Amino acid sequence: MWKLTRRLQPHINSTRWLVRNFRNGGAGDATGLYGFDHLKTAKGFQRFVADAIERSGELVSYISGMPSSPEIIKAMDEISDTVCCVVDSAELCRQTHPDREFVEEANKAAIEMNDYLHHLNTNHTLYAAVKKAEQDSNLLTKEASRTAHHLRMDFERGGIHLDPEKLDKVNNLTTNIFQLCREFSENIADDPGHVDIFPGSRIPRHLHHLLNPTYRSTSGGSRGSTRSAHKSKQKGFRINTDPRTVSSILQWTSDEEVRKMVYIQGNSVPHANHGVLEKLIAARHELSQMMGCNSYADIMVEPNLAKSPKVVTSFLQELSKTVKPKADEEFIAIRDFKREKCGNPSAELEPWDETYYTSMMKSSINDVDTAVVASYFPLPQCIEGLKVLVESLFGATFHTIPLTPGESWHPNVVKLSLHHPDEGDLGYLYLDLYSRKGKYPGCASFAIRGGRKISETEYQLPVIALVCNFSRACDSSIVKLNHSEVEVLFHEFGHALHSLLSRTDYQHFSGTRVALDLAEMPSNLFEYYAWDYRLLKRFARHYSTGETIPEKLVNSLQGARNMFAATEMQRQVFYALIDQMLFGEQPETARDVSHLVAELKRQHTSWNHVEGTHWYIRFSHLLNYGAGYYSYLYAKCFASTIWQSICEEDPLSLNTGTLLREKFFKHGGAKDPAELLTDLAGKEIISVHGEGIVPATTYLLNELRL
Repeated sequence: MWKLTRRLQPHINSTRWLVRNFRNGGAGDATGLYGFDHLKTAKGFQRFVADAIERSGELVSYISGMPSSPEIIKAMDEISDTVCCVVDSAELCRQTHPDREFVEEANKAAIEMNDYLHHLNTNHTLYAAVKKAEQDSNLLTKEASRTAHHLRMDFERGGIHLDPEKLDKVNNLTTNIFQLCREFSENIADDPGHVDIFPGSRIPRHLHHLLNPTYRSTSGGSRGSTRSAHKSKQKGFRINTDPRTVSSILQWTSDEEVRKMVYIQGNSVPHANHGVLEKLIAARHELSQMMGCNSYADIMVEPNLAKSPKVVTSFLQELSKTVKPKADEEFIAIRDFKREKCGNPSAELEPWDETYYTSMMKSSINDVDTAVVASYFPLPQCIEGLKVLVESLFGATFHTIPLTPGESWHPNVVKLSLHHPDEGDLGYLYLDLYSRKGKYPGCASFAIRGGRKISETEYQLPVIALVCNFSRACDSSIVKLNHSEVEVLFHEFGHALHSLLSRTDYQHFSGTRVALDLAEMPSNLFEYYAWDYRLLKRFARHYSTGETIPEKLVNSLQGARNMFAATEMQRQVFYALIDQMLFGEQPETARDVSHLVAELKRQHTSWNHVEGTHWYIRFSHLLNYGAGYYSYLYAKCFASTIWQSICEEDPLSLNTGTLLREKFFKHGGAKDPAELLTDLAGKEIISVHGEGIVPATTYLLNELRL
């Protein structure tokens, strides 16, 4: 498939399209959403789409004249960039905009651009031009040659080399898969499930603000009275079993029956996704067969470091064996703790107990009070921490810049420019960090525009949106983050920096446009900074007293950090194996997904499978990470090696930052991923395994004491 990327040097005056449709913001005349003049109104998406298609058509005509190979690659990259500006803007809008009209128009734009992408993917003139450019690699720079190769491979993964009848089927399957993925996501949002709990006193008071009150009639009467029983209303709570609320209930609710009810309901909806997932598995498998592959996993893994699903599965199974003894020990420790606390020496440990008792064990053994910890992480101070980190490592500073009227989608949105004293502005970052109804429920970094070289003197700066869902407690006007939320913020900031610091010639390789099993490395690396006292002491201050976070408290946090590392590692291996199995080679007769998941859980974790639960039907990673979830474990291994071998000794030095930027960040995906890793951390960071590459696990396993 055509790779969604961003915009480069116009050949036939494409700068005109860029200037007309995008502004950097700041004081001045009104603009549209994200600085695009088209998006002053929701209906502007229609013109945004039409102009992108028109401009792309001009570039297709130009390429059909077979200009020089360097010009072919520039024009191809601009087509990709032009399309991506619309697709990425539409995606961010539909996930975050509070105005339903904007969301609906963004949905329409995404569907129309997806259809147009199919048209581009089947354009034989473009394919022929790309093949010509690849053959003329001696006329191209290294990055241009790599771009030509990747573009050709993208075309062929889209089936352009097939006969017309097969290609038509591939396009129909691709459209069907796109629609199934959207349906899966919409079902998750529309049907979070719920549980009604009576009386309301069974729920901890500090969670009441997450829930909705509900009432039921009860009958009662005076003893001995001959009069009819009178009715009264008992207050309870309706718990919407979305992942965030489920997590809070499982962590803080002492009533085991409540935890059980919430766990089962939260892991059983939306029911409609059973059918959607079965269709998605079948459609992806049929697509792989049309493409001459054994499985969808073959299609997804081949472009990456791993190269083959066999390499991935072998890596995961080896990890599973390594962590099992320690994970079993952790399970027994949690079970014994439960038995002690509930006074029942024969009590069994159930999945709905894990979060509650592990949180309690971490707090009691390490003397960590999560409310005390959160008091040192008011959100504004955490933003200051990100600024301190960037200035220390890269000598660059974030500056708040005013939003032009029409540019923002919500009053809470802030815009920052990343400025270097010698290089000028490096890019722009929108922050949309507060929770609100109807917003994307998790945390993510969204691309709006990628970086690319326009001329020898001009560079198109990247624009990114960092989206989170942090909320204030019911008794506070200040948003305070628990430490896991601080870690998530730094994780997503790692993604944003990957985009902001890359300086590729072509947006095709800008920032996070790297091999899938490398993409999560920067985000995992930046999580380490959320734990390092040398940084924390420079920004983590008590929200009311201004006191710097005590080193003793940070040491306690660190002590709790890896208490159940084997259990968590087992979970991630289990998820990755499910992902590989669902989209790997398929049996002749359709298998029972529930049975498969239950069996894998018994084989690769220490925990029971709860009959009737189907958590995978809202595991959205199966959509955009289909057969690629293993990449999180690859990234953890890479990040651990880089942290310990490069960053840990002097994590805030300019020397450390320069090494990270020059050897890794600035290249985006423009260099071979194995070369990027070995240039940065040496050959020991990877090893060859059959036809693919796996990460060295030594540093991570030592870090986790596994």
